[in-house]
Amino acid sequence: MLQVRFARMRLLPLLVLLACTSTAPQNTTTGDPFVFVLGIAQDGGYPQAGCRRADCIAAFESGQGELVASLGIVDPQTGQRWIIDATPDFPRQLHLLERVAGPPRGNVLDGILLTHAHIGHYLGLAHLGREVLGAKRVPVYALPRMRAFLETNGPWSQLVTLNNIALSTLVPGERIALSDRIAITPLLVPHRDEFSETAGFIVHGPRRSVLWLPDIDKWEKWDRRVEDVVASVDVAYLDATFYSPTELPGRDLSEIPHPTVEETMNRFATSTDRQKIRFVHLNQSNPLLRDDRAARERGFRVAREADREAL
Repeated sequence: MLQVRFARMRLLPLLVLLACTSTAPQNTTTGDPFVFVLGIAQDGGYPQAGCRRADCIAAFESGQGELVASLGIVDPQTGQRWIIDATPDFPRQLHLLERVAGPPRGNVLDGILLTHAHIGHYLGLAHLGREVLGAKRVPVYALPRMRAFLETNGPWSQLVTLNNIALSTLVPGERIALSDRIAITPLLVPHRDEFSETAGFIVHGPRRSVLWLPDIDKWEKWDRRVEDVVASVDVAYLDATFYSPTELPGRDLSEIPHPTVEETMNRFATSTDRQKIRFVHLNQSNPLLRDDRAARERGFRVAREADREAL
């Protein structure tokens, strides 16, 4: 009996060491579906091209920064996985997703949900083409103008003609099932919309729902109250491109309108729903990207890469 107990005592540290150093994917075949944050930065990432601030230079030289905002959706029972937006950081984000979901059992992705045609949200589709993955009919979900943009503009149209992607048209407000346990509802939101309309998404799981809304012009321009939308979900990732209107000297923010973090925090200042909010899509000028205390002190959170929420 003493020999067995001693063997167990010697084995325990080894098991702990193996658990801590394992590089195996962190997926599981049981449990609820979940969403997984793949990036939190505005379209240009962090650091952005040409940034000469000391923090940007340090980030460039260390290789540390923030990936462009994207959300993974995973069903661990089936191994299915989807992403919202194909960003310029698509290769690394696909790798991150496989770290939590395991290798795909079929297609590289079970689908890509596109919000709109600004550079941080669809450029990653290029990696599905013949020059890289040569993917086969990856489902891509888009609102009508976004779909037409892909079909009629190269090089994206080549993805369609070569069957690298298979387009599905979304209808604002119409809930569709991605699988037996996961559904999504696209929401039409006002944004600059030069090339396409803009969508936010509610992701529905068996127990919980999550709002992903990285881009909108102003809350006041929406045809509904953001307070009501946040109240209807369990977690809300909201546009936090700029903290205040003064952070980009020399730039006219009316040309790139977004609700500031200050405006959003003031709207939810007395609401317990502020605990649901995760700020996302932060421009490199946003101080919350480097220090989130100003949000935490008021009861809000900044999304971080690898954050996970059960559905």
